[in-house]
Amino acid sequence: MFAGVRGILFDLDGVVHVGDEPIPGAVETLRYLQTKSVRYRFVTNTTTKSEEDLYLQMTGMGLPVERGMIFSTHRITAEYLRQMGNPRCYLLVADSVRGAYQGIPQSESSPQYVVIGDIGERWNYHLLNRVFNMIMDGAEMIALHKGRYWSTQAGLQMDIGAFVTGLEYTTGKKATVLGKPAAAFFETALKDLGLQKHEVIMVGDDIDTDVAGAQQAGIRGVLVRTGKYRADSVATSGVQPDAVLDSISVLRQCF
Repeated sequence: MFAGVRGILFDLDGVVHVGDEPIPGAVETLRYLQTKSVRYRFVTNTTTKSEEDLYLQMTGMGLPVERGMIFSTHRITAEYLRQMGNPRCYLLVADSVRGAYQGIPQSESSPQYVVIGDIGERWNYHLLNRVFNMIMDGAEMIALHKGRYWSTQAGLQMDIGAFVTGLEYTTGKKATVLGKPAAAFFETALKDLGLQKHEVIMVGDDIDTDVAGAQQAGIRGVLVRTGKYRADSVATSGVQPDAVLDSISVLRQCF
C-alpha cells in the first residue's frame, strides 16, 4: 500500500489535532516523515481561521509545519473569484478570514455570488431568508464545503453542509463547492508537492470529503479512526478506503 509513496496530504481537525491538542503521536510522526524525506501538506475545510492563524495554532502545539504548507478553502475560493473577474460577493465568512478576500468587491444588496463559510452562532432564520432571496434574485452560491459535522474538544458539531443543502433545496439551485471533496482542491496541493498522483496518499477522518474526494481525484485515500470517524458512517457510505489506520501515529510503521 505505501510502497512508492513520496508525499502525504493530511486533513487537520481530527487527524493531526483536535482543538488545541495534537493527536497522540502526531508531532513525532510528522518529524519521522521528514527524516524519511516524505513530503507533506495540509488540506483543510476549516473556514473559521485564516491560514496564518492555523499556522500559529499548529506551531503552538509543537507540530512541524512551515508557512505555505497549509491549503485552506479560502485561498482556493479567493483565487477562483479573481479568475472570474472579481464579481460582487456577499461573504458569509468569519471576520478573522476576510483578509483572504482583499480586493474582491462586496455587496449586501445585489451580489452576483454568495460565498458560504462557517459563521458560527450568527446563523439564524432572518439571515438564511435574506440569503435565500439573494439567490432567488439571481445570485449564485459558492460553498467553501458541504461538511456534515466536525470534531471539537467538546464533541461533534454540526457543520455548514446543513445550511448549504437547505438553500439548495429551497432555491432549486446547486452550490459550487470549492473545498474538499472538489478535485481542484486536491490538485492544487498536489501541484505544490511536485509529485504525481500515484506517489501521494490522502489521510483523513471523513469518509466522504477526505477519502472519497481523494479517490475521485485519482489519489489513494487513507482513513484514520480518530476525530469524526464513526464506524456506522463508514459502513453506510459505500466508500472503500485504500487503508484504515488507528491514527496518524501508525504511519511511522509504514515508511
